[in-house]
Amino acid sequence: MTTATPEPERVHELPAVTGTTETLRRVVPQTLIQAKRLLLRWWRDPLTLMQSLLFPALLLVMLQTVLGKQITAFSGASALYGSVPMVALVGVMSGSLAGAITLGRERDAGLLARFWVLPVHRASGLAARIVAEGVRILTCTVVLFAVGVVLGFRFEQGIAAAVALLMVPLLFGLAFATAVTTVAVFGARAAVVEAISLGSSMMMFFSTGFVPLAAYPGWARPIVEHQPMSHAINAMRGLSLGGPVREPLLATLAWSVGTIVVFAIPAAIGYRRASRR
Repeated sequence: MTTATPEPERVHELPAVTGTTETLRRVVPQTLIQAKRLLLRWWRDPLTLMQSLLFPALLLVMLQTVLGKQITAFSGASALYGSVPMVALVGVMSGSLAGAITLGRERDAGLLARFWVLPVHRASGLAARIVAEGVRILTCTVVLFAVGVVLGFRFEQGIAAAVALLMVPLLFGLAFATAVTTVAVFGARAAVVEAISLGSSMMMFFSTGFVPLAAYPGWARPIVEHQPMSHAINAMRGLSLGGPVREPLLATLAWSVGTIVVFAIPAAIGYRRASRR
């Protein structure tokens, strides 16, 4: 007597939904949730708070106390219109470096790999970091400019120019964060992070926000004048005190967009590779 072989159960596959509405429905809420996680982690991390807020604020007070009167007498305008934008950019870069260290720790601990296997959209992880960086940059910029206002900084060109001024550190910071993220996901070590931090400090000391361009020796002036930080500082000075805006703003836009174009794809590839370790 032969027994009938049972037929294997048929697995009914659900049709894949590839419409734009479904993609947006998944990406946006998942991106916001992960961005909130990053912001909460940065807020509770003393290193990030000190590097992005405390140290820049203390640096601004120190510069105004030690060099403010001399620079004001030399340039004929308050030193705050150079030092406040400069310190805002320093806070942006320092916060990005702290974020890169955090990203490296998450990669080494396997947290990125655990997120990778969850049923979330693949783009939400990197998109969340971009959103969180933007929020952090704007928050730090507003706080540092508030400290500058207490010291005597004023927005002389009106509200519209003040809003445009706040967008300059955002653009500059997102470009810098893209480059730093690329370094972090491709296996950044402490020495590499320290080298980037040293380079950022050199950019600060050799910028038009530290002292006026005329105070530098002749051989250093072309370097100081055309480095990206000086362009951003000059644009913010023009938007606050008055003066040339178009040329330094276009130069800042060119530097920032160029950096994002160069490092965006490597950052995405490196993040994907780091998440699959």
